[in-house]
Amino acid sequence: MHSRLLPIGIQSFRTIREEGYYYVDKTALIHQLVSRGRYYFLSRPRRFGKSLLLDTLHELFAGNEPLFRGLAIHERWNWDDSWPVLRLGFDGEYTRSGHLEEDIRSQLETIERGAGLGAHSSSSKGAARLRGLLEKMHRSTGKQVVVLVDEYDKPILDTLEDPELAKAHRDALRGFYGVIKGAARHVRFVFLTGISMFSKVSLFSGLNNLWDISLDPSYATLCGYTDGDLDETFEAELPGLDRDEIRRWYIGYHWRGREKVYNPFDILLHFDSRELQPYWYRTGSPSFVFPLMMDRRMNTLDLENRVSDADLLSNFDVDDMRTDALLFQTGYLTIAAEERFGPQTLFRLDYPNLEVRYSLNNSLLQHVSAGRADGSSDGRVLCRMLAENDFGGFADRLQSFFAGVPCQWQSRPELARYEAWYAGMLYACFQAIGLEVRVEETSHRGRADMVLLHAGQVFVFEFKMAEDGEDADMAMARAMRQIRDRGYAEKYRSRGEPIHLVGAVFGRSERNLLAVRAERS
Repeated sequence: MHSRLLPIGIQSFRTIREEGYYYVDKTALIHQLVSRGRYYFLSRPRRFGKSLLLDTLHELFAGNEPLFRGLAIHERWNWDDSWPVLRLGFDGEYTRSGHLEEDIRSQLETIERGAGLGAHSSSSKGAARLRGLLEKMHRSTGKQVVVLVDEYDKPILDTLEDPELAKAHRDALRGFYGVIKGAARHVRFVFLTGISMFSKVSLFSGLNNLWDISLDPSYATLCGYTDGDLDETFEAELPGLDRDEIRRWYIGYHWRGREKVYNPFDILLHFDSRELQPYWYRTGSPSFVFPLMMDRRMNTLDLENRVSDADLLSNFDVDDMRTDALLFQTGYLTIAAEERFGPQTLFRLDYPNLEVRYSLNNSLLQHVSAGRADGSSDGRVLCRMLAENDFGGFADRLQSFFAGVPCQWQSRPELARYEAWYAGMLYACFQAIGLEVRVEETSHRGRADMVLLHAGQVFVFEFKMAEDGEDADMAMARAMRQIRDRGYAEKYRSRGEPIHLVGAVFGRSERNLLAVRAERS
């Protein structure tokens, strides 16, 4: 039995406060926010509480004081004043031409009627109608208007696989949002949230005074739960749970603050079910992610320890969807470390936690095989054979696995010419069952392709593609010689565990594994 209600899927601040749900108090940060500026933008992955944040701002500016009693902001806010709020949310479907215009018209009409202003001329375009509405709300109340926009980018993200429609939505929204800056004398405060950080040049050229706090350390925990939040707010839910496993599965998102955060959706569902499951990932993976990775000859192995420039990470556009920015902004990668390199800030990116690492790899296997391969099943069998040192069986199973994913090879046969593609698929099999895999492990004389720590043993892998005129034995000799000569196993001697040097050779024309050889080191 829970001591309070768990706010699973609830985005109404009023409901949470009036009906006895848990609430993690973010109002000290909200007070800091509204005291320091007027035009804000925040990017966070889905299910991180952006809509609840906007609803809290709505109730705050509307002056609903009883809802904030006992919270950090209560004694710091002037409850004698309030402002009209214009709130927009793009949570519809925008996959057909005309959907966006219809939704904007409907939302503005609802706001007009709710404010007692009557409907504007139905012939007015969205931008003109918004401009008129801001002016009328200001004049009718004598107060400047608070503008809150939720999921500002969904009309574009919904159509990334239809570039022409995505560009049309981008251009329409650019004009629509640009009205806000032009109506500055009518505006008290502006806050936009979404998943992506579209380039200000492409989308916000008309609203270029937004303060982007997405990577501002001061607001890194504005959305999401910290470890301290769990201790302070959810203390009654923690007995009987394995805190270390909770951290391994769910914490890890980092936006340059002192602390990492949990996705609230994960934590609330875990408290409810008491089971470790990929709750956030199951709520929906963007359909464009895996085709984009395939088009760019990427696999999940390539996502380990990526380095990206801060400027490149902070924006992208329909015409220039940078892989790092896309995966970071959608929550599949997070900041693991940062450093200054001359005038640049460089970020090292990695998976945030076990949930994402496991789920993304399993989903990639499903995508590559058009749903016919079970990455978890293959990974379990392959790992059992390694644990038993059955390298012949390991080779047979691996050949069968690659032979079972012909769909992607037929559509993108050039992928089968690169050893990294095969290494990435094996890596995905291991990650799909949550094993400890290390890639590009550095020694003093080079880097091993992959190291698997499993069943009290160490497996050091080197992958080679047989060159033209080279048979499998010759390519294997190159692989084994490289592992030995460069001392890839030396750093693992201190573990006192059996070490196996494993070479895997692939053929371009065969598009499959040719041979596996292992020797004890």
